[in-house]
Amino acid sequence: MGEQRAKEEALRTLGLFQALPKLVVFDLDYTLWPFYCECRSKNEMPSLYPHAKGILYALKDKGIDVAIASRSPTTDIAKTFLQKLGIQSMFVAQEIFSSWTHKTEHFQRIQRRTGISLKSMLFFDDEYRNIEAVSKMGVTSIHVENGINLEKLRLGLRNFSRASSSTNVDQAD
Repeated sequence: MGEQRAKEEALRTLGLFQALPKLVVFDLDYTLWPFYCECRSKNEMPSLYPHAKGILYALKDKGIDVAIASRSPTTDIAKTFLQKLGIQSMFVAQEIFSSWTHKTEHFQRIQRRTGISLKSMLFFDDEYRNIEAVSKMGVTSIHVENGINLEKLRLGLRNFSRASSSTNVDQAD
């Protein structure tokens, strides 16, 4: 599926939900792209998973901000790759640094930088330990085995919608 078709399908999917996240956060390695940055050279031309760019553009078209939370020890390579792919300016926050805290520090920084509540975020990552830790913070988190794709986007939006409706019910009591 091409980038444009992925974008159109992602936009259709987003249109099915009333409750949408204010911010969608992506890991980089094995979530947006199929490799570890630290195993690559800045001179290489990186590639994204097939649906990734279409999903990013659909989120932006819908007015949903996107951010990065990556525990990469090679920040310079990650940022170079984002630039080469032409997507660096799409992200309202780029928290790319090595950490032992399972991304909780990344999300605290993203929240401070954007002012968006953790409950208004949706997160995609390939490492289950990050999903567990960030979920405990109140972020709807989705484990991706083979990178972000339209199926995982649908699952994320469904889970976010459920969490939002249960939060609204709780607030009404």
